[in-house]
Amino acid sequence: MSGESNSLVWNAGWAAAVQRPSEGFHKNWSLEGFADQTVRQVVRVTGAGTRARVRLSNRYGTAPLEVTGATLARTDKGPAVQEGTERRLTFDGAPSALIPPGGELYSDAAEVTAAPFDSLTVSLYFARPTGPATFHAQAYATAYRAEGDRLAAFDPAVFSETTVSWYHLAAVELADGGPARHDTVVVFGDSLTDGFASTVDGNHRYSDALAERLAARGTPRPVLNQGIGGNLLLNDSAWFGERAVARFRRDVLDQPGVRSVIVLVGLNDIGFSEIDLPTYKPNPDHSVADLIAGYRTLIAMAHAAGVRITGATIMPFKGSEYHSPAAEAKRREVNDWMRTSGEFDAVADFAAALADPEDPDALAPAYDSGDHKHPDDEGYRAMAAVIDLAAL
Repeated sequence: MSGESNSLVWNAGWAAAVQRPSEGFHKNWSLEGFADQTVRQVVRVTGAGTRARVRLSNRYGTAPLEVTGATLARTDKGPAVQEGTERRLTFDGAPSALIPPGGELYSDAAEVTAAPFDSLTVSLYFARPTGPATFHAQAYATAYRAEGDRLAAFDPAVFSETTVSWYHLAAVELADGGPARHDTVVVFGDSLTDGFASTVDGNHRYSDALAERLAARGTPRPVLNQGIGGNLLLNDSAWFGERAVARFRRDVLDQPGVRSVIVLVGLNDIGFSEIDLPTYKPNPDHSVADLIAGYRTLIAMAHAAGVRITGATIMPFKGSEYHSPAAEAKRREVNDWMRTSGEFDAVADFAAALADPEDPDALAPAYDSGDHKHPDDEGYRAMAAVIDLAAL
């Protein structure tokens, strides 16, 4: 199978940005890791193919990661998979794999047919203790855990533990025997991209709505979500990932067939400095000039790679813990620069689309999830609706 994998042309299906093990905002298993346990994870692809492979990550591991076994299947409901679709994954022909600290590994090709918006289930069995797990904290999708080797389990009841994070799973790529595609859209940024406050297992992030909008127009394209909740443009965080300017190449430019990226980041660089909380560190008081320099770094990297880049304005956050006159002034100045400088290839004016007409410094109540800075499902749909598809 490894020879076939090498001969196939792989296109984007699904991806998530990985981060260091941490407590996060929700219960998760990243710090404890896994031992004689099976983890079952469900992802919705926006590409298509008749072969699939997964990319597993031990990027933030401090010891080799032993993957004892893995399977891929079409999803039924919850942790259940469709009977007859389960495929044992191999790695260079072997049923198990050892991923070195800091490393990543692709599986061999597996025969699985997937169309846009199909859900696939990846199950990983770890016989020996893994140590802390490289993961994606805010998946807004349920992951399931069972004791022992349950790779072949069809009874969903054995998967009695759940979280809303992804573990060691960084990508699902698809091949259909055809040529390489060059039409992938990557959405990149912080929790507003990650889908904070969207319905768990609902696939209601703005990336989902954008992919659905493209398909409804008759121009389906893979849309990869590379948001990390709490991510900063200019500073690394133990909780919220490497800074955007450092992870941009890996999480955007190295994705299969990337043609366009939408960047929505900067809110946390503005807001963290307004609060003294351990989780909101580092929190230097960055100037607007600092932020613009960061955006220019992303623009230069995208253009050097031949990738179009859309800048997204920072949405209103009045009423949230971040808000102050100084923070509001920065938001307005950054947004004015985005709209008028012409330095991005296009601008997605999320701020204007989601602002309260009665108070433009605040989210419209119809789009406010309740914390006054994150949209609800309808708000994420409204964000996707204002993106200029021709600019992608």
